[in-house]
Amino acid sequence: MSHIRLFFSETLSIKMRDKLNKSKSHYLNKVMRIKKNENFSLFNKNGEWEAKVLNISHGIVEFEVINQIKQKKNHKEVWLAFSPIKSNYQNFMIQKATELGITKFIPIIFDRTIVRKINKSRLEKIIIEASEQSNRINVPIIEEPQNLMKLLTSNSMDLVFTDLNSKNKKVDISRFTKNPLCIIVGPEGDFSEQERKEILNFKGVQDIKINDNILRSETAVISAISIVNYAIN
Repeated sequence: MSHIRLFFSETLSIKMRDKLNKSKSHYLNKVMRIKKNENFSLFNKNGEWEAKVLNISHGIVEFEVINQIKQKKNHKEVWLAFSPIKSNYQNFMIQKATELGITKFIPIIFDRTIVRKINKSRLEKIIIEASEQSNRINVPIIEEPQNLMKLLTSNSMDLVFTDLNSKNKKVDISRFTKNPLCIIVGPEGDFSEQERKEILNFKGVQDIKINDNILRSETAVISAISIVNYAIN
């Protein structure tokens, strides 16, 4: 049996006993066919713990925490400000961005954004599943959609601006501060000229051209995150 990891939002500690909710119990019991006295892992932003199944009653799994496997680590905060796109492409994008280490998702309604609503609960489920699969312990959050001005005026951050018009193809890590780093990727119709001006006037912005070709939004996101990760790691 492959190792099972589940996100558990509540506090965990050695020797504590608790029960999984109906959904997670069903996954362990019916999908993974876990049995009494078998082990699995629970994680949240504070670390990861090994747990043992004590009992399965009426489909609900009761467990005991045995020991801590991983402790909380301080990672660089890397955010993604993105334009909502069609759900099937967006689901893929969110999944892969989670696997690549994004810590916060910020949907932005740009002037040329076509899709102007998100299914937040669905995306949160995708984020949790991707975190479980990718062996990370800090599960990213996703904010409600907002406009560009709110992003630029409400956050202390460094900004990596993916701009087709840029001549720069490298990220200068010496310009990064201890603030969170936000990657901003535009809508399918690109940024408006006014949006470009507002972003380029932001203190702490670096513009970068991630590819000579015009990329789909989800491809641009994966490419931009990979470039940033290479620079900071």
